[in-house]
Amino acid sequence: MEFAPKWIAWEITRRCNLRCVHCRSSSEAEVTGHPDFTTGQAYRALEDIASYAKPVIVLSGGEPLLRNDVFEIAKHGTGLGLRMCLATNGMLVTDEICGKIKHSGIRIVSLSLDGSTEAVHDDFRSVKGAFAGITNAAGLFKKHGIEFIINSSFTKRNQEEIPAVYRLAKELGATAWYMFMIVPTGRGEEIMNELISKEQYEEILDWHYRMEKDEKDMLVRPTCAPHYYRVVLQRAKDEQSKFERRTLKFSTGGAKGCIAGQLICLIDVDGNVLPCSYFPKSAGNIRETSFKDIWENSELFRDLRDFKSYKGKCGSCEYINVCGGCRARAYSIHGDYMAEEPFCSHVPFKLAKRKISS
Repeated sequence: MEFAPKWIAWEITRRCNLRCVHCRSSSEAEVTGHPDFTTGQAYRALEDIASYAKPVIVLSGGEPLLRNDVFEIAKHGTGLGLRMCLATNGMLVTDEICGKIKHSGIRIVSLSLDGSTEAVHDDFRSVKGAFAGITNAAGLFKKHGIEFIINSSFTKRNQEEIPAVYRLAKELGATAWYMFMIVPTGRGEEIMNELISKEQYEEILDWHYRMEKDEKDMLVRPTCAPHYYRVVLQRAKDEQSKFERRTLKFSTGGAKGCIAGQLICLIDVDGNVLPCSYFPKSAGNIRETSFKDIWENSELFRDLRDFKSYKGKCGSCEYINVCGGCRARAYSIHGDYMAEEPFCSHVPFKLAKRKISS
C-alpha cells in the first residue's frame, strides 16, 4: 500500500494541567462539550485500527496522564500488536507512573521542552514549575530505563533558544530531539504575529542541517518544516556529499516533508480523523465510520495524496515529491490546503526560468 498509516496520534483527552501558548486544541483544566472516549469505546477504536493496520499509536492530549485508564488503554493496544507510545508534559510523572508505563507495554515517551531555562519554558507553557516538571520526568525515565524523545516548539519568543534547547535535550538523555516549527491553529492562532519569518526559517533549517551532519549520538529532526528535505538535497549537492540520515524505530522514516494524511493522522477527542495534529479539518469520524474506510476513501486524504494538483509554487516545484509544503500551514494562512506553503522562500526552477525568459 503506497499510503499506509504508519503513525497515529490520539487525543484521548482535551483536559490539561498546562495552558501552552501554541496549543492546537486549546486545552484547559476543565473542558466542556468534548467528553473523553469511555474505556470501552477506546478499546473498540484500537480494535478497529488494528484490524486494518499496525501503526504506532501515540496516546496524547491535553495531558493523557489525567485519564485514570490511560495504562489500561495502552495495555489493550499492546495486546493487539500496536506499538503504543505516550506524549506527556512531564508534570505528573512519578516513580509509580514509570512502573505503570513499563508494565503497560508503552515503548517510548515524548516530552515537550520549549526553553533551556525555567523562565523561557514556563512562559511558553503558561504555568510556573513546568520546566522543573520536564527535567524531573527526564531524570525518572533515565532511572527506570524508559526511552524518551523531546519535542520543542518555536516562535519568535523563543527562537534564539534553539541551539541551547538542543544541547539540553541531549544532556537530559533524550533518544531524539524534534524541532517543531509552529503551525498557527487552536490557541496558536493568538500568536500569529510571533511566527518566525520565512527568511529566518531558512536560516534555522541551515543551522539544523549543519548540526545534524555532526550529531552522532541523538537522532534530530525538524518537524512541520517540510522544506528541510529540499534544504538537505540542495546543501548535499553544493557540497558534493551524501547525507546519511538516521531513523528512529518509532518514526515514519524521515524521508519526506509533509506526510499529513499520507502516512500519519490524528484522532481527536471527538473521534474526528484529521490529517495531522495541526490540521483542523476532519476526514471522517471513527464513531461513525471504520478507520479503514476513512483512510482509504475520504476526499480530504485523496486530495493530499494528489501532488499534481497542488497550487502555486508548490505545484511547480521540483522538490514536490520530497517536500510537499506544509498542508496545515497552507490551510491556516490561505484557507486552502492545496495552496502553496506560505513560509517557503524557495523559487522553483520552472518559475525562475520563466521570469528570466520573459
